[in-house]
Amino acid sequence: MKIAVVAFPGFQMLDLAGPLDVFHEGARQAGQPDAYKIEIIAPAQGMLTASNGMRIEPDVTLETASDDIDTLLVAGGPALWKQAQDETIGAWLARQARTVRRIGSVCSGAMMLAHAGLLDGRSATTHWNTTDRLARMFPGVQVEPDRIYVKDGNVYTSAGVTAGLDLALALVEEDFGRVVALRVARELVMFLKRPGGQSQFSARLAAQTAERNAIREVQGWLVENLAGDLSVDALAARAGMSTRNFARVFRPGMPGDAGRFRRGRAHRCRAPAAGRFAPSAKARGGAGRLWRSQQPAARLFAARRSGAFGLSAPLPQHSVTG
Repeated sequence: MKIAVVAFPGFQMLDLAGPLDVFHEGARQAGQPDAYKIEIIAPAQGMLTASNGMRIEPDVTLETASDDIDTLLVAGGPALWKQAQDETIGAWLARQARTVRRIGSVCSGAMMLAHAGLLDGRSATTHWNTTDRLARMFPGVQVEPDRIYVKDGNVYTSAGVTAGLDLALALVEEDFGRVVALRVARELVMFLKRPGGQSQFSARLAAQTAERNAIREVQGWLVENLAGDLSVDALAARAGMSTRNFARVFRPGMPGDAGRFRRGRAHRCRAPAAGRFAPSAKARGGAGRLWRSQQPAARLFAARRSGAFGLSAPLPQHSVTG
């Protein structure tokens, strides 16, 4: 199977190298090291310079690329807007879409697919700072801004940068099965299914931005210990502060307000149960009794333990249609 990635001047190196490493490792873990043939396509001959200054030599150009591509991906990058409206590139992508088994994009590469008309009437995602532009410029595209990747028929789009690895791993799973995909994830030290979406302001990241080390440590402990004693007195003791001083310092140490951080904690609590069906009416009733009887963090933990979130299903951050 030929895996081809189209890259343009100023492309993001991780958008290219990340997915290709996943494909290479997938073939190795499947015991078929030659299963994938990798090809890098550029708009013209010559060395291609990435946004970080690294240079690569593409295998072929749009003009010389063969017609035996199995999976075609478009890499994104900060300078992609210079190429996006090139009608020649759009026409080439549209022609390839008629013959390849799968076509997709990494990061802002979705803009190229959109300009080629390949996302019309489809669901898609892209880097979080490009989703608004994609939705505004192409109202016919159903933009899903918080997805890690989206599959709609044989068209795949991924979120920002490292989400390209998640997409490539999903394609490897399609080709070789879940066991091989799990081996790849272990070898590359990545999630088989990443919990949550691509929102950049998670509780964990917020915890890292607090100015005071003691507060930051408590915030980090909070998101990992939702079933523990989360009273102000207990947290103040963990921070080595008086209750009054802790209550005064904690909020200024947070980006935003305490309510936002609590919502982040709730997201963290839900993550282990991600990918499960919504609770049935009966389960919601049982969980409701728990929610009414316990403190905010504890009741979330109790709902998780009660099994109120049901049984297995695809993860919410990945969207598959068609």
